Amino acid sequence: MTTQSLLLLAAFLAVLLALAWPLGILLARVGDGGTVPGFGWAARFERLLYRAAGTSPADQQSWQAYAIALLVFNGLGALLVYGLQRVQAWLPLNPQALPNVSPDSAFNTAVSFVSNTNWQGYSGEQTMSYLSQMVALTGQNFFSAATGMAVAFALIRGFSARSAKSIGNFWVDITRSTLYVLLPLSLLFAVVLMGQGVIQNFTAYQDVTLLDQVTYSQPKNGADGQPLKDAKGESVTETLVAKTQSIAMGPVASQEAIKMLGTNGGGFFNANSAHPYENPTALSNFLQMVAIFLIPAGLCFAFGRMVGDRRQGWALLAAMTLIFVALTAVVLVAEQQAHPALAALGVDPAGGNMEGKETRFGISASALFAAVTTAASCGAVNAMHDSFTPLGGMVPLVLMQLGEVVFGGVGTGLYTMLVFAIMAVFIAGLMIGRTPEYLGKKIQAHEMKMTAITILITPTLVLAGTAIAVLLDVGKAGMANPAAHGFSEILYAFSSAANNNGSAFAGLSANTPFYNVMLAVAMWFGRFAMIVPILAIAGSLARKQRLEANAGTMPTHGPMFIGLLIGVVVLVGVLNYVPALALGPVIEHLQWVAK
Repeated sequence: MTTQSLLLLAAFLAVLLALAWPLGILLARVGDGGTVPGFGWAARFERLLYRAAGTSPADQQSWQAYAIALLVFNGLGALLVYGLQRVQAWLPLNPQALPNVSPDSAFNTAVSFVSNTNWQGYSGEQTMSYLSQMVALTGQNFFSAATGMAVAFALIRGFSARSAKSIGNFWVDITRSTLYVLLPLSLLFAVVLMGQGVIQNFTAYQDVTLLDQVTYSQPKNGADGQPLKDAKGESVTETLVAKTQSIAMGPVASQEAIKMLGTNGGGFFNANSAHPYENPTALSNFLQMVAIFLIPAGLCFAFGRMVGDRRQGWALLAAMTLIFVALTAVVLVAEQQAHPALAALGVDPAGGNMEGKETRFGISASALFAAVTTAASCGAVNAMHDSFTPLGGMVPLVLMQLGEVVFGGVGTGLYTMLVFAIMAVFIAGLMIGRTPEYLGKKIQAHEMKMTAITILITPTLVLAGTAIAVLLDVGKAGMANPAAHGFSEILYAFSSAANNNGSAFAGLSANTPFYNVMLAVAMWFGRFAMIVPILAIAGSLARKQRLEANAGTMPTHGPMFIGLLIGVVVLVGVLNYVPALALGPVIEHLQWVAK
């Protein structure tokens, strides 16, 4: 690893820690339902919303009622996003007169943004009107992130409650998460991004004259729109000269801010965070990486405060950070290696692998961004993951396949890591022959059944979906590359969808009815088939008495527990995915070094 990579990683973690600590105090107040100093305007608006909705913080819900409210809210959100796409051609704020989105693409996009995945099988600037971008997509960026925070707060209450029948109120949690956290942070971050050069306007796309005209050839079509053939049956081409270029405009900064803070990842432009209007400078790139991890890291500190033991939050954060640093070191080192075929031609291997990366960011910032965005289930990209080295491309795959626990999505990372913590204390209890406990709550058969469902649902979706795709011609038709790399493209797509990440190798042509439907199914169940059993765990724990620690209680805040927790996370990932990884990036790496 180069000195530059080490310094960048150290600076990133230092800034993240400095910002996440005070944010954790705010998040704890939001989750506890207490008054948030300095947010009087939001408190008044909060009360108005409750009055209009016919609810109040005093109306507590069982886990079943909480889950129903969550599913209804997100189901209606999916219908709204789908409907707006299907009629956008007849709605305002569409200066490019973009047509309605096709049914399968609209279905995939609706599920994608509601599930916090933001998988995009389309080109944003060529498909979505400004209204669709702002109301449908950006709106769901807020609501899907707030949903994740609400589930995290509900599970924390399950641990901290003392024989309670409720886990909170979903409508209150999603309202407070949006008003006190997501909206203020997004507004502030959007202003910072605009200062760096991210655009924010409603102007129609601009046609500008090229300084250097571009000459190119393309097939010539006849009056019927079909390609013309010459006497030999060869395609007839025509030479054209491009004198102008259309520059896309739009309200980008407002979407970019919540895209990162909400670990959403859906780009306004097809190039995502590699586009200079989304991510123009090295500073904006650094701040976007920090924004991706900010709320997930802050929630760890909030967890410690809400359960009454800050060491618990530090333990979870330490486990996340150690896994992240280890895997990030792999991708940083891998991308500093040049392709062996280039080295054989006399190219200096010290230059590293710059293929698919922006020169304004370089290798270190691009590789770190790839690790951050896949560790946090964000999915935003500032480089082409398909162009990474085999081992470098495997790291984003592994970070997703670990199950959104290495910081993870907003809320998702914390509640999934807590599920693994339950698994860790259960294994420890088996080894010492005593009923496992975590934070004073006994872990019994019901909690372990729900934990097993939660941990196994995403590997099932990933591996079954990949198997179906590689068996069917409609699945293999989208592969841009043969053999091992093509398999990796499909494995990456289903890993991204089921783990609600949204990034892609981009060598897979996934905007087809087959992939739009299959990936939508993986995204929906990867999100909500996990949330329901987690809420069931929260409800079960809330009903239990919180026991006092004694001499036989296993400490869950020290190095031994952190090591056990990391071991469980890695072991589950290895057992689930190593055979699939061996068929993809591992074989590709062996072929790569053998050339």
